[in-house]
Amino acid sequence: MAVSHSEFALHRTNVQGEPSPLAIGSKKLAMWLFIIADAGTFAAVLSSYGYLRITATDFPHPFKFSPNIINAIVMTFILSASSGTMVLAVSAARKGNRGSAVRWIGITIVAGIIFIALHLREWLALIRNGVTMSHNPWGMPLFGASFFSITGLHLAHVASGIVVLSAVAIGYFRDRYTVQEIEVWALYWYFVEVVWMFVMPSVYLGSMAK
Repeated sequence: MAVSHSEFALHRTNVQGEPSPLAIGSKKLAMWLFIIADAGTFAAVLSSYGYLRITATDFPHPFKFSPNIINAIVMTFILSASSGTMVLAVSAARKGNRGSAVRWIGITIVAGIIFIALHLREWLALIRNGVTMSHNPWGMPLFGASFFSITGLHLAHVASGIVVLSAVAIGYFRDRYTVQEIEVWALYWYFVEVVWMFVMPSVYLGSMAK
């Protein structure tokens, strides 16, 4: 039997007639499902990296307190700050302040670009020192493959987020998107930051000492 729109809406409200706290739009639901699945991917690759680091007798530990660690700390600060600016963007959009929301999204995008630039600078320095997907000067060749795979996967997520946030900001400014699109992609950006909070200690801090 078909369910009318009013009957469907009734199921999404509580007995007082107010919106149910469990109600969620289809776009947010899709994003949450993607985040859950993607979190499993990162959990798998980080677990594999941890297993290799613990079990391999010649696994390199190149990131003693060095420019790499300082660079990673700066990157962490920038990505954390960008989540804060994304929170401000969502808040401004909910208040109907379109210009402020777009500006905060723009600042978030700039922070993401700086994060990528710092990451690529680190990659280039490692490559100049002889680190590749199949070789490194410190020991186990698989280190390069695992390091570039994990950080590259996260870097791809940051780059994708920048592209999408740019499109959302333009669309919202032109009144083609609503606050819902900003909220949905804010979830994605928060996820990117949370994942980095696992990548950074696992890959960098965990490799500082034998």
